[in-house]
Amino acid sequence: MRRLLVVAVVLGVLGACANHPPVVGEPAPTLDDPKQEAAYLAVLDRYSDRKEIYDGFDTRVFAGATLQTPAFREARIHRRALFQTLPAAKVEQLLAEELADAEKFYEFFLGVHVNDYRYDDFAHRNSIWRIALVTPAGEITPMEIRRLGRADLNVRAYYPYTSLFWVGYRVRFPKTFANGQPVIPEGTEQVMLRVASSLGNAAMKVSAR
Repeated sequence: MRRLLVVAVVLGVLGACANHPPVVGEPAPTLDDPKQEAAYLAVLDRYSDRKEIYDGFDTRVFAGATLQTPAFREARIHRRALFQTLPAAKVEQLLAEELADAEKFYEFFLGVHVNDYRYDDFAHRNSIWRIALVTPAGEITPMEIRRLGRADLNVRAYYPYTSLFWVGYRVRFPKTFANGQPVIPEGTEQVMLRVASSLGNAAMKVSAR
């Protein structure tokens, strides 16, 4: 009986290790003011989701996504302003640029940790992955997928669900379908970013408001 218990504990530990990406390096930067830190994390959580793609007891892919809504863009810029001690004029400029982008397209930050580097080809023309934004009006594929590179401390300051071995991507979608209908209808509460391939799929649901 004791031997079976030991085996069960070992298997449980191994399983837990297999289902969590390695956390290496310094922790993500945080603001000195706990209230400001908590406020940012609340906005981040509202517009973010995380999922895993499994192969038995092992995880092939860890993924996290954040919808760049005007509210999140504003929170991210104010966080940057606190980190970098930006003057008010610079903050206003950055906010204007961010809100102008928000009017042009829907954008996600997509962070991924892939156990096999061969599958980290999200931005390739012939990628094994199909990414789609799914809304009550239907689904649409990206107009642009850009690899941003490794999630360094600067990236992790804004997306702390990533870690050293994660890679960031910028994923942009048009605001309307080919027929002119809005991709995200007015009043939509939640949308989904779906990342799918023969390895499995991750459906990340975030607030649209």
